[in-house]
Amino acid sequence: MTRILHVLDHSLPMHSGYTFRTRAILKAQEAMGFEIRGITGIRHKAEGPAVEQADGLVFHRTEGTVSGPPGLREWREIALFAESIERLVREWRPDVLHAHSPSLCGAAAARVARRHAIPLVYEIRAFWEDAAVGNGTGTEGSLKYRLTRALENRVIARADAVVTICEGLRTDLIARGVPAAKISQMPNGVDLDLFGAPPARDPVLARELGFERDGRPCPVIGFIGSFYDYEGLDDLIAAMPLLLERQPDARLLLVGGGPREQALRAQAQASPAAAAIRFIGRVPHHEVERYYALADVMAYPRKKSRLTDLVTPLKPLEAMAQGKLVAASDVGGHRELVTHGRTGVLFAPDDPAACAATLADLLEARESWESYREAGRRHVRERHDWAANARHYRDVYQMVAPLDARKGLETAA
Repeated sequence: MTRILHVLDHSLPMHSGYTFRTRAILKAQEAMGFEIRGITGIRHKAEGPAVEQADGLVFHRTEGTVSGPPGLREWREIALFAESIERLVREWRPDVLHAHSPSLCGAAAARVARRHAIPLVYEIRAFWEDAAVGNGTGTEGSLKYRLTRALENRVIARADAVVTICEGLRTDLIARGVPAAKISQMPNGVDLDLFGAPPARDPVLARELGFERDGRPCPVIGFIGSFYDYEGLDDLIAAMPLLLERQPDARLLLVGGGPREQALRAQAQASPAAAAIRFIGRVPHHEVERYYALADVMAYPRKKSRLTDLVTPLKPLEAMAQGKLVAASDVGGHRELVTHGRTGVLFAPDDPAACAATLADLLEARESWESYREAGRRHVRERHDWAANARHYRDVYQMVAPLDARKGLETAA
């Protein structure tokens, strides 16, 4: 049986878009007949044993800490992670190392792959220098930005194959000079075993949140995710007074948390639409569907930036799988997922008035809702089902694996 070792920044039981994509990949690969393990670096902060099972998957942890000035600290982190990978490789002897961004993971894996002549696949989910700009911890063009980009380029050069999650990232890599033949695309997907059968709306929960008026459900706009600046939730809150002028019963449901939560709560409290806005905070993953079930429209008002133009998010696909209407800002990452007027609607980014007008138009066009819902569900089933998409990893592994390992890859389902 072919063994794949996934090299990861963090994993379950931590909850994030990163860990949910990882879970979906590993579960799908196990179902195909691969033997799978993961190993995480020191940025996995959840307490637990050195070898841990989470949701039936086996993860090895890197133990220890590093210190020093920026640059040297990351170099020491790579070295510590590489030592941990090295020990597991000697013990478990994987056929392929599959490292996932950020580049610290790829750099650590590359050291071990070269030493043991193991093929290295490097998967880029985002350019982390752009992610740092997007979440407010970095500045475009700074020394840290340029060093992060340089390390990424070095890992890409050393990898035997590169995987990206979307066309925006692939196009950027080709512009950098990476051969197109070296790059495969593995789009974000949905585990339909988890999101394919949405629950019914909970009327008790809806009443508790004030989502009914005169015994009738209110139209609910929802967002479920992390509260980063680039998500544009300030624009969504700013849109609410304008939306209420046309849809006075509309409500806004915000589920999650993050760096912008305090500022967003203060903005909402000061808004003329304060009574229509509900913050839920973070909820356990198994309860997320209860809140999806309350929303008619899931809104994704991402701000326009290099990050949002290049990277496709996961949440709009989850919303489509849940049978929700999708309204998203017209940035590159959303355009790869949402076809305006068919699987959802797009509005100008960084523009609360445009957001409000589009949401109001959608709420007033109930006769089109079922068409949007069915088109969205069909789009996910046909193009973003992990059970189907993960099979393409076998092709990538076959491309880089030594001859004696290819037979096992060929027999994988």
